[in-house]
Amino acid sequence: QGRRQGRRQGRRQGRRQQQQQLQQQPQQQRELRDAMGWFSGRGRQSVRRAASGGKGNEKAESIEKHVEKLYKKLAHVAEAEDKLAISIDEEAYVNLLGKLIGEAEKLQNFPPELIPCEDLAVAHVVEVLQPYTVENGGPLTIETYDYSDNQGRSNVIIRYPCGIEGAPTVALVGSHLDVVPATAENWERNPFELVREGDKLYGRGTTDCLGHVALLTLFLEQLAIKKPELHANVVTVLIATEEAIDKPGQGVDGLKAAGHLEELKNGTCLWIDASNSEPCIGTAGALQWHLTATGKRFHSGFPHVTVNPVELVSDAVKEIQDRFYKDFPPHPEEKRYNFKVGSTMKPTQMASAKGGINQIPSSATVSGDVRLSPFYSCADAAAKLEEYVKELNETKFSGLPTRGPYSKYDVPELDVHGKLELKWAHSGSPELMSGIACDIDSAGFLAVADACKSVRGKIEPYSVNGSLPLVFEMQKAGFDLQIIGFGRTEAYHAENEFCLLSEMLDAAKILSAFVSKMDAHYAKESKAGAKEEAAVPAKTEAAEAPAAEAEAA
Repeated sequence: QGRRQGRRQGRRQGRRQQQQQLQQQPQQQRELRDAMGWFSGRGRQSVRRAASGGKGNEKAESIEKHVEKLYKKLAHVAEAEDKLAISIDEEAYVNLLGKLIGEAEKLQNFPPELIPCEDLAVAHVVEVLQPYTVENGGPLTIETYDYSDNQGRSNVIIRYPCGIEGAPTVALVGSHLDVVPATAENWERNPFELVREGDKLYGRGTTDCLGHVALLTLFLEQLAIKKPELHANVVTVLIATEEAIDKPGQGVDGLKAAGHLEELKNGTCLWIDASNSEPCIGTAGALQWHLTATGKRFHSGFPHVTVNPVELVSDAVKEIQDRFYKDFPPHPEEKRYNFKVGSTMKPTQMASAKGGINQIPSSATVSGDVRLSPFYSCADAAAKLEEYVKELNETKFSGLPTRGPYSKYDVPELDVHGKLELKWAHSGSPELMSGIACDIDSAGFLAVADACKSVRGKIEPYSVNGSLPLVFEMQKAGFDLQIIGFGRTEAYHAENEFCLLSEMLDAAKILSAFVSKMDAHYAKESKAGAKEEAAVPAKTEAAEAPAAEAEAA
């Protein structure tokens, strides 16, 4: 007992010495140690509690462990065989993709300079599928919806109905008919012509997203040829104006507003616009911003009598970033969803009013974006940035450091006052580009994960800080949304964009397995529902019998 008391006293003395040493360190270093929770377990726990909203230091379950549990819970989904057995022809794929890439120059989306004409791509899709429509004795229906002012910008909905009233839906959505711009002189090949080099197919849109449009078109063609009996409707939605939105309501948001996607709530939606043939289980929200500082144009030899907007906007961005990272720290769910990066706010471009190098300009603008974890609200982030800017203006930048002894951001004696103005690049609600955390407890998630495993031999679910339009709004409205894609991450929006032919051919098999597994799941649900309905009358009759006997007596 004496030895134990001695050890306890020794530990207490050691902690006191540590505290004394820390007190002697510079204030900034002490704050850093405290923030990192190095001094004590209590410090580490408090950091975790703050990040998780006060839930303590519970460890997030890894996605690998979660998938293992899901296999046991939904074994019938994993055990379902690919009864469709769909594959697509290599030559047919290259031929169709070549036609689509040939239209890519007029599918570039960068308003107001470049407005795409998605109908050019739609025509090639319809050409392949028209022979299999109901009008021609086939099972497919094709509908187009154009919400643009000038027409030529159609969205397409293609249905393979199962013929069962009230049946659920397996939806393949999100592949878009527009592309990002390509500067031909920066490419090693013509971006608007499909070039095949071994397994690589080069051209603007091969990965994002015309390669997926060709894939889905040929998948539907094979589905129409095979005519399998299903327990669910298969619906494919190809969308317009995804890369840039010059006017809301022309793409998938227009379809949703018009009620054309309501049937998809009764089922699972697989959003096909990602990469690397793995389930993408999380995306980030996106907010693009412009921060403009206003000063007064003056001779650069007299910095003390004016406000330099270049310096002001630079220091303001630094202050706003510091406050942003305090308000939106790493969230514990990001680890479970395999996010490599949490929420970020950073500048990406800078410009100033034109003038001579020996002039302090009248204004300067820094532009950038916020990429926000799906576990935070884009509306909250937008409100916070507006609050930061408002407070800086109201305090006349008194909390900002200045550059050297002569720079000032407020010169009241000369009636020169600096000013900040924040503008958003998006129109409409900031939630339009909110991120999404997919429901990884659903049959839809296991179906896409196991479909990948059955074809590729492995699954590695991941999350990215890229963004997709409207997926958050759809999930909030009741859609079970899962995400996958079969292009290459390194090729997205890149010069010399490409996809791998072998991966696109495998993608058709993955979609075949996915639809088969979801169909098996809905078949089981249908049988279970029929049993429950059959049991209700029997229970009612059993309950009514004693009452009838009592009445007769």
